[in-house]
Amino acid sequence: MKLLWKHLALGLAACLATATPLWAQQAHDKPLRIVVPFAAGGAQDVIARYLGAKLTEKLGGTVIVDNKAGAGGIVATDAVAKATDGATVLLATGGAITIAPHLQAKLPYDPAHDLTPVALVGDTPMTIAVRTESPYKTLADVLRDAKAKPGQVTYASTGNGTVSHLTGALLAQAAGVNLLHVPYRGAAPALTDLLGGQVALIVTSAASIEPMVASGKARVLGTFSRAALPSLGTPPTVADAAGLAGMDVPVWVGVMAPARMPAASVEKLSAALVEVCNLPETKQRFAQLGAVNTCGGGAALGKVIAEDSQRWAKVIKQGGIKVD
Repeated sequence: MKLLWKHLALGLAACLATATPLWAQQAHDKPLRIVVPFAAGGAQDVIARYLGAKLTEKLGGTVIVDNKAGAGGIVATDAVAKATDGATVLLATGGAITIAPHLQAKLPYDPAHDLTPVALVGDTPMTIAVRTESPYKTLADVLRDAKAKPGQVTYASTGNGTVSHLTGALLAQAAGVNLLHVPYRGAAPALTDLLGGQVALIVTSAASIEPMVASGKARVLGTFSRAALPSLGTPPTVADAAGLAGMDVPVWVGVMAPARMPAASVEKLSAALVEVCNLPETKQRFAQLGAVNTCGGGAALGKVIAEDSQRWAKVIKQGGIKVD
């Protein structure tokens, strides 16, 4: 009988030990789940699935991509912040991490305390573009007209309070002009009205505008990036085109984990992601998506998040920007 109880006790101890396994140490126990705050098919979703495939090879376990769209990323971020399985992470972007805290009176999570940075993996740069027939040949033309006609030069964004909207506001504030913001529900309808001449400009990602540039329907006047983007015909950076500082605005993509995830798991995942990010094929794949791989660990992502949060807090306050 004593032997039986001893076996039962050992069995119970084993069950308790594996109830919340560290996937990084025991990859076979639980799959890693990457939660994407957008619907399937977009650039971020493709990036997550690429990373998942590479992590499967590197870590030897299963990786699941879970799309949880809604409320500009707040739904997905909240789900990850509250995850307790030690195997759930977020493919994070600025919307729910560095913008929402300055626009929402109350969030169901605190990004600074409920989440921890794991790795910085990419940048999906914003651009400012016009349709091919536009009389604006340079960004200087736009700013000159905007100063002469305050509030009459329109720019489309992918939604009120989005990074697209705020990047346009950043440019207007820095240049001392009044651009009229026209929000849309996503890039597709905004591009339709740009090409139709209903709006003069669009501020959108390189990934969104690239097909229009390739087909000769649109021209990029500037990129909010540190270096020119050859995939867009090598237009100038906004900093160079407008002669303004502070126009390098990384639209970062990173991985974040619940703050309660064990440090060993975070460190192992961070190292694996940085290795994947540095692969030549990663650079090539990201370029196809209009993204740039910007590899770094948790500290690098934390630095980008802090700078991003300060940037958008200032833009939102100066512009008196609110969301419904």
